Amino acid sequence: MYDIVIRNGLVVDGEGAAGIRADVAIQNGRIAAIGNLPGEARQTIDASGRVVAPGFIDPHTHFDAQLLWDGQARPALEHGVTSVIPGNCSLSLAPLRAADRQKVVGMFQQIEEMPAVAFTEKYAKWTWEGFAGYCETIAPDLAINVAPLVGHSLIRLWVMGEDSQQRAATADEITAMQVLLRQCLNEGAIGLSTSFVDVDDKARPVPSRFAEFAELDALCAVLGEDGGRMLQVVPEFYDVDITIARVDQLAELSVRHGIPTTFSPVFDSTATPTAATRILARVAEQFARGARVWPQMQTRPIDISFSLLNPSLFLARLPRWVRTLRLPLDERMAALDDAETRAVLIRDAGPDGGEATFGRLVVRGGDRAPAAYVGRRVVDIARERGQGCAEAIIDISRENGLDVAFLAANGGHHLTDRIGPMLANPLVHIGASDGGAHLSSFSTYGDTGYLFSEFVRKSGDFTLEAAVKKITADTADIWGLKDRGRLKPGYAADIVVFDADTIDRLEERPVHDVPGDGMRYIRSSTGVDVVLVNGEVAWAHGAYTDARSGAICG
Repeated sequence: MYDIVIRNGLVVDGEGAAGIRADVAIQNGRIAAIGNLPGEARQTIDASGRVVAPGFIDPHTHFDAQLLWDGQARPALEHGVTSVIPGNCSLSLAPLRAADRQKVVGMFQQIEEMPAVAFTEKYAKWTWEGFAGYCETIAPDLAINVAPLVGHSLIRLWVMGEDSQQRAATADEITAMQVLLRQCLNEGAIGLSTSFVDVDDKARPVPSRFAEFAELDALCAVLGEDGGRMLQVVPEFYDVDITIARVDQLAELSVRHGIPTTFSPVFDSTATPTAATRILARVAEQFARGARVWPQMQTRPIDISFSLLNPSLFLARLPRWVRTLRLPLDERMAALDDAETRAVLIRDAGPDGGEATFGRLVVRGGDRAPAAYVGRRVVDIARERGQGCAEAIIDISRENGLDVAFLAANGGHHLTDRIGPMLANPLVHIGASDGGAHLSSFSTYGDTGYLFSEFVRKSGDFTLEAAVKKITADTADIWGLKDRGRLKPGYAADIVVFDADTIDRLEERPVHDVPGDGMRYIRSSTGVDVVLVNGEVAWAHGAYTDARSGAICG
């Protein structure tokens, strides 16, 4: 007798073959058989009128901290995601000495916009320092599979301490980093992440940015020792020429050490209309010479929300705004009242009074947002008030205790008619969801549903089977995730049952599930009926279950 049989569904195996009507049997957490299966089962799931596919894989997340208090990695499961890869952008939560915790928390706050409460409420669980200890801490509560990267900034900080943010490493220090990376890989890490752009909460470059090429090359040699582990990179994405130079550098490392590499983000934007095509052309050239350099693209536009209660990614190019918003609340309010500080902030926003920076925003809400402003453009409100946009943002916020949220909609991709064909490019990797990060600025989920709604149903750039393959078998192969991403006997029973006609992302909504009643924005899904992780039902018909069958996998 099987543990579970999923009956009567359209089975899409993840490899691109046309879907077939069949049953899927599960035994001991693995797929036992696929076909016409008349035998009995302890549990039967009726998938009539539904697609049965491998669980989706999300390769770019920052669930590192959230997994300490939410082993379900909400809302990933409800979007059909059964495996996530945290530890991107040079940041992980191990290896990390206790004395350096606050420093790393500050980096997560600055780069990934995670509130301190997401960490400090769970300091009691921070009993680890090494990578194995982190994995052992999160493993018992996992309802989702986790394949973690180790952050280059953490490796440097462990070996070099404060000097990790001051200078290049010595030969002995590089050797020590190699030893430490090798240990992390043996303890559960599936690769290394690094960044060439990020700064910490004091606006200093993160440790990975002080590494010379010799250091990165030595670490990649370790990645190449065991079949080729992944190197993930955040390049200088704001400059297409530098990004192309990074593609060439990654290609050199890939060929030299036999490793896969990946970088993100890549946007197709009206601001830089030739950037994506130039980057993808160079990627194709490097693949032709045998390199593996996978560009990551999101399927969806980005909606960023912020208030002056916290620093925001939206303000990243206005460092004096960020520094002001990092002041304690009473000092921040005083600064925003100070004529000299206000003048500097308004000047920094641009010569047009901040209209180019803030004019397209709308007042989104917030507990104290004036009802007469909600849903209206900042530029229109500013003109009514006889102010520039930057001054209006400051004053509306100051008048209402800073608890007014502003929304910048449809960022990232702009040239929507070109996105589908780019995503369908076999060299493009769908990723960069940032799940678990930017908790109060924007909802980071919805790539999978948007892929089916926008590029299968609406534009037809993908067939159903090709879309499933893109976020299952292709991703598993790129990252070397064994026994994942396919519906085949012997593979892990990570399975999603969904309605191909309705699967989509829903509108984002605020939830108060961060420790300490912190608020974040999430997007729920529609059309995802049942999600199984290692043979147990983790999500069913709109609700999470008590299953904790997730695993640390690689």
